[in-house]
Amino acid sequence: MTLQERIQAFVNLGKTLENLSEEEFETLSRRVENNNNWFTQEQTRSALEGLQVFLQEKALADWLGKYDLVSIESPRKIGVLMAGNVPAVGFHDFMTVLLSGHEFHGKLSSNDEVLMKWLAEELVAAEPRFADYIYFESMLKGMDAYIATGSDNSARYFEYYFGKYPNIIRKNRSSVAVFTGEEGEKDYLALGHDIFQYYGLGCRNISKVFLPNEEQLQDFLKAIQPFESVINHHKYRNNYDYNKSIYLVNQQPHLDNGFLLLTKGEGLVSPISVLYYEIYEDQQELESKLSSYTDKIQCVVSKEGQLKNSLPFGDAQCPGLEDYADNVDTMAFLIDLK
Repeated sequence: MTLQERIQAFVNLGKTLENLSEEEFETLSRRVENNNNWFTQEQTRSALEGLQVFLQEKALADWLGKYDLVSIESPRKIGVLMAGNVPAVGFHDFMTVLLSGHEFHGKLSSNDEVLMKWLAEELVAAEPRFADYIYFESMLKGMDAYIATGSDNSARYFEYYFGKYPNIIRKNRSSVAVFTGEEGEKDYLALGHDIFQYYGLGCRNISKVFLPNEEQLQDFLKAIQPFESVINHHKYRNNYDYNKSIYLVNQQPHLDNGFLLLTKGEGLVSPISVLYYEIYEDQQELESKLSSYTDKIQCVVSKEGQLKNSLPFGDAQCPGLEDYADNVDTMAFLIDLK
């Protein structure tokens, strides 16, 4: 296949998603949720809408136009060990491998196998020749290169097993918000999407906020009341009840609006239903704190993206095609393998 033919196949996949009937979507989303209760119909819809943004012809052409994607005579076998924390979280790796001209050999997370396999089937329906490039494996042995996503702990094992091959190994990342004291209700509502979409399970979900003082936290908690329905999800509720009981038993100071717990902490990765916060004295201290977490932060959000290298509130879950996980250019890595 030529590059243009590969691009067109993904564009056609985007059209399939766009034209999916409500009945077809409900059937698919029920299968997805039955496999993983965290992946509700609402979360699956959000994920598919995000993929449609990726799968626009102009977006793909602009992204790929920055690379020297020559024809590959001998495609390499790329083993991709996928995460499963949010619906279709591994799609970008899947797409990047195939658009680069290599073979995709994926080991799916059991949490996200239904949607990813469905997307692969629809891609093959759009371009049958991709059937010779897509393989789902129970074990990733004998690959030419590896892309593995996991925790800090699992990364040690990945490095042991895959270290002698070309690889990208991703560790824990989380995302943070920065308040300046100038935020209003509209800003807090936008931030609510960054916190609660996918129930806080993604690396782009906000798990901590830096702010100059605690006074605005009450206004923030009031403003995000429209998201209170998250507490109706039994797994989220279980996490909330558990964390609240721990804080009460340990007499740990915290704020609570009935569905989100705020507590002061220096950590970055907060438990589900909990948002950490940390006070900074001035801009210099803030920059120092953020700099010290560079290899642990996926993205930073602030009011209208005013902070350098940050996104506006509400945009954390809207990555572009060039927003590579852990800031490692996956396409450049794959091109260098030829």
